[in-house]
Amino acid sequence: MMIGESAVIFVMPQRGHLNRLRPLISALVAADIRTYVFTDPDFQKEVERMGGRFVDLFANRPIEAADATSLPIPCRYVSFAGFYADHVVKEVEALRPAIVIHDTFAVIGVPVAHHLGLPRVNVCAGHNLAPTPTVENMRRDLRMNISEQCRRAVRSLREHHGMPDASPLSFVSTLSPTLNIYCEPPEFLRPEERKIFQPIAFFGSLSPEDTYCESIRVSPFGEDAAHKLRIYVSFGTVVWRYYETEALNALEAISEALSIRDDVVAVISLGGREPTERTSRLARHNVRVERYVDQWTVLRGASVFFTHHGLSSTHEAIFHLTPMISYPFLSDQPDLAKRCQELGLAVPLTDALRGPIDPAAVRTALAAVASKRDAMRARLTEARRWEIETIHGRGAVIERILRLIQ
Repeated sequence: MMIGESAVIFVMPQRGHLNRLRPLISALVAADIRTYVFTDPDFQKEVERMGGRFVDLFANRPIEAADATSLPIPCRYVSFAGFYADHVVKEVEALRPAIVIHDTFAVIGVPVAHHLGLPRVNVCAGHNLAPTPTVENMRRDLRMNISEQCRRAVRSLREHHGMPDASPLSFVSTLSPTLNIYCEPPEFLRPEERKIFQPIAFFGSLSPEDTYCESIRVSPFGEDAAHKLRIYVSFGTVVWRYYETEALNALEAISEALSIRDDVVAVISLGGREPTERTSRLARHNVRVERYVDQWTVLRGASVFFTHHGLSSTHEAIFHLTPMISYPFLSDQPDLAKRCQELGLAVPLTDALRGPIDPAAVRTALAAVASKRDAMRARLTEARRWEIETIHGRGAVIERILRLIQ
């Protein structure tokens, strides 16, 4: 590769998606690639800490001007691509990049690569989001509400920007014919599932700076927690946009079930959501409620994790050998929960998606983890090995990317 060539990366304003791209950005920078990251200003410091060159994707290009109403919200990223494609292409062209890399939700990467005649690498946004079944499921989603702005943007993408199959759901169907980077170890996709994502490279989602950090001195569960069952509860950030009532009902049942156990200490994270009177009632003598926590640190000390099965959360728990209790809400979460249960890494809180639960269901799930603890520990140890092997294979993936631009 010649000095002076660069990569342009697009990431939409969702922290989980940036987290999945962190190891890739760091690896490209380490390979002496000038790496421009077009994303949200909230991520500027993080991008620059990784050595990336931050570019504000939304400066004079607010998403709301393109589409402020379509649901689910990622449909607005399709509108963004159709509305601003010409403007973004012109800005990127001035950087003279050699390749475009984008998170699947960052649809804008497709027209940019098309107009500039560049190879395009897609970074898969979640677990097994194969376009055809995912789109079919989403079309049955009661949240679906497509604005006229989005429909106009789709027509523009089809007619002017190299996306003849564009739809309001293109944010899950931007697979690349060149290379698709998958953010899990290969064992999380069955052989027949991998075919959809070809050509595929397995990269994982864990960041090296996390996996090799020093041990913590003070437990986030408290100084006297060493001999107690340490329970971490988090349903992520996106759930609050769509399923606040279901999330709060589940958290109340969990908190109530834990409050009667003197051998338990728990931390509930609201994933950045501002506290309310109802969330404040979740706190008990042994249950602490936080607006936001350093999840990596908390998982390092947790005995059990009640989780929605976001991709990052799931693989962070695996790395820390933390058994999971599954309560998924949407998108790829139910399928990832099922896969983790099949692999012996998790047990379900309920069999129904977003189904009602009570303290008895919480106690049953905790008892299931206790009865399977040795087996789950063995399976988590094996799955942790998959994570580490995938991380060790990243050099070959970076070489594969570099060959695309030589």
